[in-house]
Amino acid sequence: MYMIKDIPSKERPRERLKKYGSSALSNEELLAIILKNGTHNKSVKELALDILKTYDDISKLKDATIAKLTSIKGIGEVKALELIATIELGKRIVLSNEKTDAFRLSNAEEIYYYIKDLFLNKKQEFFYALYFNNKQELIDKKLLFMGTINRSVVHPREIFKEAYLYSASSIVCIHNHPSGDTNPSPEDIYFTNNLVTIGKIHGIFIIDHIIIGNDSFYSFYENGKIK
Repeated sequence: MYMIKDIPSKERPRERLKKYGSSALSNEELLAIILKNGTHNKSVKELALDILKTYDDISKLKDATIAKLTSIKGIGEVKALELIATIELGKRIVLSNEKTDAFRLSNAEEIYYYIKDLFLNKKQEFFYALYFNNKQELIDKKLLFMGTINRSVVHPREIFKEAYLYSASSIVCIHNHPSGDTNPSPEDIYFTNNLVTIGKIHGIFIIDHIIIGNDSFYSFYENGKIK
């Protein structure tokens, strides 16, 4: 076993980051910087390697959980929480960078691929609204409610209040079914019809309501339920 102090100073991850930039570092080195330190019998680079071995593909880290990370010897709850927070921040930066004029989310499939990662491994219903300007460009997205395992309850006023704050012209509503079944419930249908009616009155139109399940989605618009 070797410790960071045993590595020549110019070859240590932080020094290499300062000298060469983050793109020059390996996944192991980047993880070592996030983890900060190792244990009394394992270096931080060895801990980083253990994480990479556990997930075997760096892309799988996006689904990291506290339970799985803390099952790795040397990774306590604090390190697990810091790593998960860093991963989540990275996700949000990527999603934020996608909100450009070139990324207009013009159909249900594009919207599904844009937002589906927000529902990964969720065991309860989450309700989001996406707000668009009059050029059909995405202004922002807003999590409006987290519900139970089979129900999310959000009041229409919350949806339209945010629309006025954003000066939005249209809205796409999105929620998940943790069961994986994307078929709309009678409550989903009633709620959507109510929103469409309110939207027409306010001149802020509900252009779709998308239900996300296991690697699939249901679009009210594409199924002729919103006209």
